[in-house]
Amino acid sequence: MSRLRLTGISKHFGAIQALSDVSLDLAEGQVLGLMGDNGAGKSTLVKIIAGNFAPTHGTIALDGRPCTFHRPRDAQREGIEVVYQDLALCDNLTAASNVFLGRELTRRLGPLRIVDYAAMRQRSAAIFATLKSETRPRDLVRRMSGGQRQAVAIARTLVAEPKVVLMDEPTAAISVRQVAEVLDLIRRLRDRGIAVLLISHRMPDVFAVCDRIAVLRRGALVADMATAATSPEEVTGLITGAIETRFGRAA
Repeated sequence: MSRLRLTGISKHFGAIQALSDVSLDLAEGQVLGLMGDNGAGKSTLVKIIAGNFAPTHGTIALDGRPCTFHRPRDAQREGIEVVYQDLALCDNLTAASNVFLGRELTRRLGPLRIVDYAAMRQRSAAIFATLKSETRPRDLVRRMSGGQRQAVAIARTLVAEPKVVLMDEPTAAISVRQVAEVLDLIRRLRDRGIAVLLISHRMPDVFAVCDRIAVLRRGALVADMATAATSPEEVTGLITGAIETRFGRAA
C-alpha cells in the first residue's frame, strides 16, 4: 500500500494551469526525486501536499485514506512535514530551541508551566545521535555550517514522528562535504521507514539517494521511473523536452 498517493492533481490560478492531472505514489521507506525546470510545477505540487494550497481537482490519500487539507496544520496532523529551502530557522536560538520551535516541552512549577529546556536538549541530542549528526543541542544556529543547519531542520520534522517528509532543494548552496552530510541524513530518514519526496536540480544527489525519479514539465508528469532504469542524460532530456515522455516504455 502506498504511504502517499496523489491522484489526478490539477491546480489552476485563474487562467494559469500550474499542474495538470498529476498522479504519484510514494511508499514507506522510499525516496522519490522530483525534478523539472523552473516553472514546471514542483513547488506548487509540494505546497498542495503540505496544505498550503487546495488542489483544483484530484485527491490525496495517506495509507489508503483520503485526506483534505485546508491549511498546513492539517497536513502536519496527518504526518506530513516539510523542510523548505530556506530552512526557516531562527539564527539567534540554539539547535534544541529550533528543533522544538512552536512545540516547546514544558514542565509544571507550582501553578505555572514553564519551558523545559533541559528536556528539549536531551531529546534533541537523542535525535541528532539517531541521525549521526555532530550538531549539539546548545550550539547557536548562526554559528553552524549548512550541513548542520539541515540536520536541525530535519530533526525538527522528526519530533512529530512523520510519515512523509518533503524536502525542497536541501543541497543547494552548500559545500561538497556538507552535501554528503545531507545525503546521509536523507538515507537515515529512509532507514527509519519515512517516505521522502526530494526536490532537487542536482542530478548527482538525486541519483545517489533516490529509489525513483519523477519529472514534471509545464505542470504535467512526463516520467515516473526507477532510478536504476534511467540515466542523467535521459532525465535531462525529459526535463528540457528533448524527450517527450517516458510513459509507455519499460522502466
